[in-house]
Amino acid sequence: MDYRTAFEMAPIGLVLSEQRRILDCNRQALAIFGARREQLIGQSFALLYPSPAEFERTGERISASLDEQGWYADDRVMRRVAGPAAGQLFWCHVSGRTLDPADPHAKGIWSFEDLSARRQLTADLTPREREIAALLIEGLTSKLIGKHLGISPRTVDVYRARLMKKYGAATTPELIKKMLA
Repeated sequence: MDYRTAFEMAPIGLVLSEQRRILDCNRQALAIFGARREQLIGQSFALLYPSPAEFERTGERISASLDEQGWYADDRVMRRVAGPAAGQLFWCHVSGRTLDPADPHAKGIWSFEDLSARRQLTADLTPREREIAALLIEGLTSKLIGKHLGISPRTVDVYRARLMKKYGAATTPELIKKMLA
């Protein structure tokens, strides 16, 4: 088996990027985002985000959070591009690495796993609520979320309270359980 066949047939979505543009992707990535190859190749990753602001903030977060080897991973809400589910938002696990940690967006390889079979978006959330929900699910405290997003821990607490109200949760563990249900 050659590398191209392995790339195309991988059981997870794979994307090669340069300056946050999609250079190549495999069949599973196309299936996850409901797109044809020509709809993604050469396009900005912004196409896959619920809003331009979330695209920008995620790019900043990736740059600030890379480990020493250039690796990054998180769960985030993404958007399907085309097909019967066009525009649908869904939870996605994204992991990957930059090939140059000194220039995080120069070139990278990213994997995408559709989490919608295990985690549904059950409430209508704002972009900031989606970001905070993802970080709460990762187990971060208000202080760490605030640092991660460049906002105060008190602001995180306000968003957490909104999430708790939307999900009908009395405690943070209950909120996380309901968001994962």
